[in-house]
Amino acid sequence: MSHTTDPGATSDPGTATRDIADVAAVEVITTAAVHLMSAAAVKCGLAEDDPAEHLDLDEARKLITALAALVTAAAPDIGNQHARSLRDGLRSLQLAFREASVVPDEPGEGPGEKYTGSVV
Repeated sequence: MSHTTDPGATSDPGTATRDIADVAAVEVITTAAVHLMSAAAVKCGLAEDDPAEHLDLDEARKLITALAALVTAAAPDIGNQHARSLRDGLRSLQLAFREASVVPDEPGEGPGEKYTGSVV
């Protein structure tokens, strides 16, 4: 079990279950998507501090593909406003991946493009 230094955090599983029960599904989905986006951005070399240090296109591909699957599957249920923002972020990451790639993927073969279609 991991420990936390947050004084307000609790290790009571019952409290954690009640806390997550109060969160709407759209919020859980968008939070997961934002985490995937953030990680993918760093792995695409978009980190502010030292982009080259964190560049890892193999890892970025996995994260972008997972994000594309999540966004595509969840879009009908989370509403157009949320889905549009997530799709815009996803497309930006797919384009950033292509830009960072030394050997570009064929159209439709880039990360997540089996779910979204080609971004070029």
